[in-house]
Amino acid sequence: MNEQGLHTSRLKSLPLHYQGKVRDIYTIDDNHWLIIASDRVSAFDVILPNVIPNKGKMLTQLAHFWFDRMQSTIGNHLADLKLSDVLPDANERAQAEGRCMLVKRLKPLPIEAVVRGYLIGSGWKDYQHSGEVCGNVLPSGLQQADKLPEVIFTPATKAALGDHDENISFDKMQNTIGKALAEQVREVSLKLYNDAAKYAAERGIIIADTKFEFGLDDNGTLTLMDEILTPDSSRFWEASTWQPGTSPASFDKQYVRDFLETLDWDKTDPGPALPEEVVAGSQARYKEAVDRLTAS
Repeated sequence: MNEQGLHTSRLKSLPLHYQGKVRDIYTIDDNHWLIIASDRVSAFDVILPNVIPNKGKMLTQLAHFWFDRMQSTIGNHLADLKLSDVLPDANERAQAEGRCMLVKRLKPLPIEAVVRGYLIGSGWKDYQHSGEVCGNVLPSGLQQADKLPEVIFTPATKAALGDHDENISFDKMQNTIGKALAEQVREVSLKLYNDAAKYAAERGIIIADTKFEFGLDDNGTLTLMDEILTPDSSRFWEASTWQPGTSPASFDKQYVRDFLETLDWDKTDPGPALPEEVVAGSQARYKEAVDRLTAS
């Protein structure tokens, strides 16, 4: 770790359980994990070679804010542990401080719960092709970034590292995890999104879409996990400049995606390095979103 940000954590006192696109997950014991949010950048499911300094800390701060706010709706995976007890070595603890979560181990559901309030991204592409998004038939004549007539739930499969997530129908989701659980996930996801979207709108931010991840605890209770409502799991737009028919000004990875779309790159590994001005611009956008949303 250095002033240029944390690309990859390297702890020796805990075994590495899994390294994702952005997060490094370590095993604490049979019941708990330590999740460290690095400053890595993933776009189009490819990890880019450079980092956005402090991104992991900003994501963690915002996720903790939302977990606390949503506690009355659904429980989450945060555990009552102290980082100093888990990582007594100061050098190792420095890699995790401000950018980690100490969490309960859950049985993760093999789907991502995606909620869309606006027509953008893969949903826009699907709509152009078929007039539908994950089996949701939409009115004709909608434009890119249009507000949808009603918020829709559009699940996706969780891709392995290096693969692309795949949008699926609700029927397929039911076949995968069962009807009752699928309906519970949909109901909770829509409530979380609607509550967050209203809160963000009061602060001049549109949450165009987001994804939630859930797991089951030892009692089979549905529990919110991973991160929620951050610029890495959502599209945040500037409400004052939003206009249908365009790719709106954003506080999220879309800024990076828009730059990458100008390159002659086939969206496969290895990814291109981001120039300094794109790193700085993205960092500033993340910070503004976190500041606006967490301000009292």
